Amino acid sequence: MDYSKYFCGEDGYCLDYNRAQIAILPVPYDGTSTWIKGSDMGPSALIEASGTLEMYDIPTKTDVSKKGIYTMPAVSENDSPENMAEAVETEVNKLITDQKFPVVVGGEHSVSIGAFNAVTRAYKDITILQFDAHADLRPSYGGSEYNHACAMFKANEKAPIVQVGIRSICEEEKVFVYDNNMFFRHQIRENANWQNDVLGRLSKNVYITIDLDVFDPSIMPSTGTPEPDGLLYNDVLSMIKKVSEQNNIVGFDVVELCPNKYNKAPDFLAAKLIYQTLSLIFNKQKY
Repeated sequence: MDYSKYFCGEDGYCLDYNRAQIAILPVPYDGTSTWIKGSDMGPSALIEASGTLEMYDIPTKTDVSKKGIYTMPAVSENDSPENMAEAVETEVNKLITDQKFPVVVGGEHSVSIGAFNAVTRAYKDITILQFDAHADLRPSYGGSEYNHACAMFKANEKAPIVQVGIRSICEEEKVFVYDNNMFFRHQIRENANWQNDVLGRLSKNVYITIDLDVFDPSIMPSTGTPEPDGLLYNDVLSMIKKVSEQNNIVGFDVVELCPNKYNKAPDFLAAKLIYQTLSLIFNKQKY
């Protein structure tokens, strides 16, 4: 059996969809990226790296794999970003209907649009919390409204958004920046209370979208558009911890991993980020 195809590998995989409470949805799509290609290889690299994770999470003192983590077949629709978004929406809708906790693994950031559509239909009073180096607020780019550079513009059509770690925008996006809900990287550095300020902007239900370029390239060089002066691992994870304690996280995605065969550390970082985020979310429940 090839355990490298299942999240958590030999030690923590689950093959019983009916028993699983968590579903990993790989979306290997890289149709609109504009610089470094390769995010379509991100899901498989991340899942393979997850096989080296220890199932016991030290901070929460739990083993979230016991909840059942099922790896779904990859979404294969790839002829256009519009059709990809529709395919992802269909799959996430099914997971929500089946009472699975959805984790979408990209692929470029455009794959998140389908997940945004699904969760905002399923949940009222919801905010989409973005961790990213880029605002992704272009109404259209490269001839499509479903380009990776438009992901949060599409999100904001469905629900309020809160953006964290941003350090790159274009002139066109400035009009769509909502100062109270935009936490630029330089502002975070100067505000010791930034995490509580973020919490104050969130509603009861929260969907989290994590573009891995939110991290500093020193720890996450394997992205399509790396930006200097990023957040560190604990900056993001401690923020997610606070959200998990106050709000109802209904799902999340991790996107934009462009694996480098000579450096596997970023693949492992992405896998551990998913696992520790799940550990925080499910820590509210009795094991």
